[in-house]
Amino acid sequence: MIRKLLQATLVKKFIPARKLKSRKGDNGTVLVLGGSYIYHGAPILSSIAALRSGVDLVYTCVPKINVTPTRAISPNLIVIPLVDQKLTRGAANKLIGALPRKLDSATIGMGLAIQDKSSLTLLIKSLLDRDVRLSLDASALIPEVLPLLADKNVVVTPHAGEFKRLFGIAPSDSKKERIALVEKNAKDNGIVVLLKGSTDIISDGNTTYLNEKKTPAMTVGGTGDVLSGLVAGMLAKNRNALESAAAATFINGIAGKMVQKKFGLHMTSMDLLGELANAMKPFDRIV
Repeated sequence: MIRKLLQATLVKKFIPARKLKSRKGDNGTVLVLGGSYIYHGAPILSSIAALRSGVDLVYTCVPKINVTPTRAISPNLIVIPLVDQKLTRGAANKLIGALPRKLDSATIGMGLAIQDKSSLTLLIKSLLDRDVRLSLDASALIPEVLPLLADKNVVVTPHAGEFKRLFGIAPSDSKKERIALVEKNAKDNGIVVLLKGSTDIISDGNTTYLNEKKTPAMTVGGTGDVLSGLVAGMLAKNRNALESAAAATFINGIAGKMVQKKFGLHMTSMDLLGELANAMKPFDRIV
């Protein structure tokens, strides 16, 4: 087992250079699916984070009730209405028909209300059949999805409670035991697991990266939604799910440190979005 502490020199290798003559769409197209009557902000945070990661296009799918506020907050988002207030089989089928032909990655789950678990598995299977790389978070982290994900360029991004729901066992407070548990479940399920915490643990079961953030201000709601958007953004440009997840959590952590330095323990996730471009700049390359 290989274990490494994430550092900028390593992460730079995980973020592809942009071609000088690239055109719109060459640098990634992302789908964000989330939101509900209560949690309208989560998919917005994820979508803007994906854009700040350097992708060209983000399609944001939210329930109809959330469409107007989502469009109002940013003209940069291409909003696709989900036909029901929750994810149903009918809504999943209509979304599948409305998706752009060229879609590189998707992040699913942030704030999403799911009426029928089979609607989620239907959507995930359809996206994977189209070779779309996936980042799954929040309500998308249920055991029923695991059989679909093995060796399919998928990242799951649970906090401790979601980890228990997904894998059936709660992570220990012991860092050593948490690392071993993440590695085992990543290997057993053929996926990349990104367990969020004061130290993020990212593993595919063979290689493990650790990201020590030291940013207690990031416990504020929404920072995980930002991370999910970054993971999808990285996946749109790098097919290696482990490298994409590692780069995303490192960038998220750098931005968090910048915001904590500016605002102390009083940050919001919108503040985090505002620093993503600065956090990304050292990793920009043009060829």
